[in-house]
Amino acid sequence: MPLAEFVDNRVRLASAEDAEVAGQLLFDFNTEYEDSTPPPNEVARRIVELLEHGDTRVLLGGGGPDGIAVLRIRPAIWSFANECYLAELYVRPARRGDGLGRGLLQAAKQVAVAEGCAWMDLGTNEHDIAARGLYESEGFTNLEDGAPNYYYELDL
Repeated sequence: MPLAEFVDNRVRLASAEDAEVAGQLLFDFNTEYEDSTPPPNEVARRIVELLEHGDTRVLLGGGGPDGIAVLRIRPAIWSFANECYLAELYVRPARRGDGLGRGLLQAAKQVAVAEGCAWMDLGTNEHDIAARGLYESEGFTNLEDGAPNYYYELDL
């Protein structure tokens, strides 16, 4: 999808040549929120693998670039469409509040539609009020019904 097709001209699709900057942005994201993360060069190597596999799209935003969105696209179980998981959305702190996150999210929705996705889902925590506000303002529906959702993980 050419850059000109995106709503926000600060956003572009990343390629394998962008892996180092994508790896650094994702490293910075996890470090900012005190989540464990491999070093940026390992994340970059994984980004290349994911892009080559074909089910991942990475969007970069801003001149630095200063923001990233990572989409995972897969066939849906309950329909003959694809579904899109917004795995990551991050904007460097100095660039927050200038619409870059919104531009990345809008471009992510455009990519999902172009990839034949019937829906997009994502997860965030209750404390990330700014992100929740962004998602809801862009039409995402919070599926919480008052009861907590539980997310389980098992290292294999």
